[in-house]
Amino acid sequence: MDFKLPVVYPILDSSFVPVVDRIGFLDRLGQSLADAGVWLMEYRNKSATDAEVLADARVLRAAMPWAALVLDDRADVALAAGLDGVHVDAGDLPPADARFLLGAERVVGTSASNEAQLLEALAAPVDYIAFGPVFPTTTKQTSAAPIGIDGVRRFRQVAGPEALLVAAAGIRLETAPAILEAGANAVAVSSAIFSHADPAAEFRRWTARLG
Repeated sequence: MDFKLPVVYPILDSSFVPVVDRIGFLDRLGQSLADAGVWLMEYRNKSATDAEVLADARVLRAAMPWAALVLDDRADVALAAGLDGVHVDAGDLPPADARFLLGAERVVGTSASNEAQLLEALAAPVDYIAFGPVFPTTTKQTSAAPIGIDGVRRFRQVAGPEALLVAAAGIRLETAPAILEAGANAVAVSSAIFSHADPAAEFRRWTARLG
């Protein structure tokens, strides 16, 4: 699979999706993001049932038919919704099993928060590795210590030039250029985009700055 990363990797966390008019909100949001040029996005919902996540994923799929949509954790739900891949963290389905279920043509990503996990991820059948936290974050629960810009450089050195690396957690538009310069292929952003009243406009602002 010839997989590429956008410079800005949006992660829509369910905490930014209201309970009231949830389906309508996701439909409108998905369409506006597609219009803004989002061609790869992850949807993360750690608390809902499979049926609820499936309903959300199907709405996003219909609203963003040309985008590559990645679901956090649940490979079976991703398949049922017709999504393009899955992101698995430590404690989720192992990457090799996710690849077995999804096949060679779908996306499988994983995460690493230290060099040992990075080496393990580099040996796994994944398309990209998200690493961090680069800075402190409240969007995703993690006990790992922030690695900072020096940590980004270190991860790139360990990974080598060919690995696709997504820097994650606590990233703002002011810090993103330095993170990319230090060796990340992309920056993953959640609250920095989806906490805004107009996430699509904020995504455009990021891409205008970062390319």
